[in-house]
Amino acid sequence: MSREGENVELEIQGEMKKLTAEVEQLENAMLLSGENDARSAIVTIHPGAGGTESQDWAEMLMRMYLRWAERKGFGTVITDQQEGEGAGIKSVTFEVNGESAYGLLQSEVGVHRLVRISPFDANARRHTSFASVYVYPQVDDEIKIEIRPEDLRVDTFRAGGRGGQHVNRTDSAVRMVHLPTGIVVQCQNERSQHKNRDMAMKQLRARLYEHEMQKRRAEEARLEANKADINFGSQIRSYVLAPYRLVKDHRTKLGIGDVDRVLDGEIDELIHAYLVWRKTGKTAGEKDELPD
Repeated sequence: MSREGENVELEIQGEMKKLTAEVEQLENAMLLSGENDARSAIVTIHPGAGGTESQDWAEMLMRMYLRWAERKGFGTVITDQQEGEGAGIKSVTFEVNGESAYGLLQSEVGVHRLVRISPFDANARRHTSFASVYVYPQVDDEIKIEIRPEDLRVDTFRAGGRGGQHVNRTDSAVRMVHLPTGIVVQCQNERSQHKNRDMAMKQLRARLYEHEMQKRRAEEARLEANKADINFGSQIRSYVLAPYRLVKDHRTKLGIGDVDRVLDGEIDELIHAYLVWRKTGKTAGEKDELPD
């Protein structure tokens, strides 16, 4: 093949790679449907047992995710980092700020395993190291309660019980039903319907706030339960540098031979395969069909 033909082939390959990445990005947007998927993320990495080996591996993972975030145009802020003794890190927590960062990085939650010839072993023996990764969604500190008029049914009725003559002669009492949640509040203590309406709305906002807080606590409990399930006998992905070179995701069955590229932050292929597997149950070896 002539040099000109080789250049054309390389150009076509580059365009195909670019097109594939764009298609996967669009598919990822379809696959991210969780309540918090669109949020930014908080990532925490802890090394497993093994001292310097695992601490160095934890730092390699940190670099991989920071490089990935940089490639995606996401901002990152390291909020806590404890240096290891001699090399690596004992733990790190950092923010990844960008649309759908949490949804994408859920693919990384679990134990990551590294097999390599140790740079810290004078006898150049092969070592296996582990590190755990966990990802939280970033949640606003202040819960904003929005009550849309179309979500509200307001009934007025005549107040009952003891009281003056006026309170029983007019429809001054107010009952509000928040249709999406089914929460009902009512107020009939004031003679003015306007005042009762204001008090009922205040009660409804308080009830909705507590409703959102309960949802948040339930979500936090679910995330903590998932975190507790992470153990060092159930790795989600292996990175093998010796005696052969391969990154293998044990959930999606996807294997990538260019380990250096992955460790340099090019993990979009792994993320996409996970999102497809989570949605459809199909592994990388099966036909990759997305749901309607």
